[in-house]
Amino acid sequence: MPISELSAVERIARVLAAERLSVNAEGYEPSAGDEVDAEWHLYIGQAVAVLKTLREPDIVMANAGEPEMWRAMVEAALGDYEGDPARD
Repeated sequence: MPISELSAVERIARVLAAERLSVNAEGYEPSAGDEVDAEWHLYIGQAVAVLKTLREPDIVMANAGEPEMWRAMVEAALGDYEGDPARD
């Protein structure tokens, strides 16, 4: 299984930034990569909110695996972000 070098918070924030900036979504930029690199940090609060929402798996997710493991993984992602004062 591939493992990302970026934190979950950063990856979600980048997706949210791209959604806002890219012409392929709701944005205006035909090539938004540089803008996403420059602005993803503005979406950290929204990314944290998304992760907090995902702490509890829905029934489909729970049936696919271990709900406690899922929660532990999401909590770890939140702790990784919230535990680093340099990221605030």
